[in-house]
Amino acid sequence: MLAWGYLLVAICLEIVGTVSLKFSNGFTDWRFTVLSLTVYGLSFWTLSLCLRVIPIGTAYAVWSGLGTAAIAIIGLVFFKEPMTALKGVFLLMIIGGVVGLKTVGSNS
Repeated sequence: MLAWGYLLVAICLEIVGTVSLKFSNGFTDWRFTVLSLTVYGLSFWTLSLCLRVIPIGTAYAVWSGLGTAAIAIIGLVFFKEPMTALKGVFLLMIIGGVVGLKTVGSNS
């Protein structure tokens, strides 16, 4: 169970890193540049910790899938990025796939 906690932390750090990357304005704001690089490094480190237990394919799919879905939602809510019905369906598919991987991973 601790491995899934590491994975959750890695996902949260990846989200913070991606939002910081947006605020870095193409690495022109050094504060957000340093923050994004540091947080991405911590995200990879915690991802590596979960890989001791969780298969790499499952961990990476969950990490990238939930990170992608969260960033899309953050883009919609905070950055007023457009959301279409089709985009919403595909985001739900990502989340459904992650839930499926977690369920299958728990049984094996």
